[in-house]
Amino acid sequence: MAFDSLNSHVDATQEEAKVYVEKTLAYYKLWGFNVAMKSTTMVVKFMLIAVFLLLVLFFISIAFALAISEAMGHLYLGFLIVAGFYVLCTLLISFINIKSIEGPILQKFSEIFFKD
Repeated sequence: MAFDSLNSHVDATQEEAKVYVEKTLAYYKLWGFNVAMKSTTMVVKFMLIAVFLLLVLFFISIAFALAISEAMGHLYLGFLIVAGFYVLCTLLISFINIKSIEGPILQKFSEIFFKD
């Protein structure tokens, strides 16, 4: 009789543990989906903004190159000066410490992942 009572308690505990594990697994799946969707939407939003900013930069660069060309008298000089400016900017960016860029990105994603 005591063994029957003990068996029923063990069976009930096993069932409760199984339900707990299933619910915990479902929670973490949902949490992972939430984090993945927030990350994905942030990346897509960033890419859309970057594309439109690049288009704006492209047209401003052409206008600036044409203005310099008109002032210099030769079409190619304006475009060479603008290209040289971009080469100079690229060199400056390549010397910037990657940690100064990595930190804000890591902080933003940490806020998303560890919000709960």
